[in-house]
Amino acid sequence: MSENIKKLLTIVTEAVLENILIKDIERLGAQGYTITDARGKGGRGVRNAAWDANGNIRIEVVSDAAIASQIASHLKESYYDNYAMILFMSDVEVIRPEKF
Repeated sequence: MSENIKKLLTIVTEAVLENILIKDIERLGAQGYTITDARGKGGRGVRNAAWDANGNIRIEVVSDAAIASQIASHLKESYYDNYAMILFMSDVEVIRPEKF
């Protein structure tokens, strides 16, 4: 696999979790992340980003496969039972691999 191929872990969850998830993500080895407001409809109904702490966020982490898998496993075990959260992972080719 090319050194330019990394994993993109995308987390869509409740905004109330933002601060704790940042700590988890950093502790588990991610070099960085991007957070945006998210809205949509899923198994728990319609979520509107305008609801502040009641809204959803989308966190994106680009990392190597081992770190992405470790973060995903931790989040699934720690938060899936009690919070609205989905995770998905895909391969991405990064233009500046030295940043990751």
